[in-house]
Amino acid sequence: MVPFQETRLFDLFERMKTCRVAVLGDLMIDRYIWGDVTRISPEAPVPIVEVTQESARLGGAANVGNNIVSLGGSCFLAGVAGADSNGDALISMTRDLRINPAGIVRDPDRMTTVKTRVIAHQQHVVRIDHEHRHPIGEDVARRLLSSLEDLMPQLDALILEDYNKGVMTETVIRGAIDSANRHGKLIMVDPKLSNFFAYREVTVFKPNLKETSEGLGRKLRTDADVEEAGRELLARLNARHVLITRSEKGMSLFSSDGSVQHVPTRAKHVADVSGAGDTVIATLTMAMAAGASVEEAATLANLAGGYVVGEVGIVPVTPDAILEFGRKVHG
Repeated sequence: MVPFQETRLFDLFERMKTCRVAVLGDLMIDRYIWGDVTRISPEAPVPIVEVTQESARLGGAANVGNNIVSLGGSCFLAGVAGADSNGDALISMTRDLRINPAGIVRDPDRMTTVKTRVIAHQQHVVRIDHEHRHPIGEDVARRLLSSLEDLMPQLDALILEDYNKGVMTETVIRGAIDSANRHGKLIMVDPKLSNFFAYREVTVFKPNLKETSEGLGRKLRTDADVEEAGRELLARLNARHVLITRSEKGMSLFSSDGSVQHVPTRAKHVADVSGAGDTVIATLTMAMAAGASVEEAATLANLAGGYVVGEVGIVPVTPDAILEFGRKVHG
């Protein structure tokens, strides 16, 4: 782990205020129904949740955008929303949070993805998903890439956020990466198993341990297994860096210069892992766009991830939250 002086953190957070990042990927709304359970239904052996509160937040790639803004940067969202009331709500929510929806394409053949979580006594009871997962059509893909190309000159970095909901087709992935490389932008990837190896020639490829294991088709039980996997991903993807997140074991960072670093987790307790990956990729990107080294950025992202898993529900991270959590971690 890279040690930080607070003056360095303050400098990075100040520079983040000028960073401009586009997030391309699967956009969602996360709805929450909060309540209490005091009895079991007489109709079936299931709990009855007495609702006390309901809320809606940006989810998926849109939550990454929310984290970009909460860290002080400017964010452009690119993705697909349905031509439905939930799509209207998603775009309205982005504007309310000062996120630019200029890259969002409306598709009348899809519904906007909505995940509804029912939570009682700080525990998830059930999740209900409304979504279409089939790949977007070529016409929608062309419109999406055209919107992104128009945004590219304004950007410092591009995040590709794949939730396997059909937006990140190989056409979209390759078109976006080629455009960002032509313009000399940072390219940060949070992949899923589908099209795992389509993300070539990027700045940072950030899978979790499960995705890495499934992508390579083998178990990764030891540090040596993980190190072999990280080096293989670097070579196969021709990436500058690979960052494998490993839950309670922290992160492992692999760079094209041959260096390997293991970053231990800073989470004190885990209340909810929802959205943690979004926070990590957003913080990593913002730090690098602000001039941090990849090692500094990984350290900062690790702190941010440790903070958000201690919160219930999907919450964006802020510079103040990272500072406070870092002080607690380091005593």
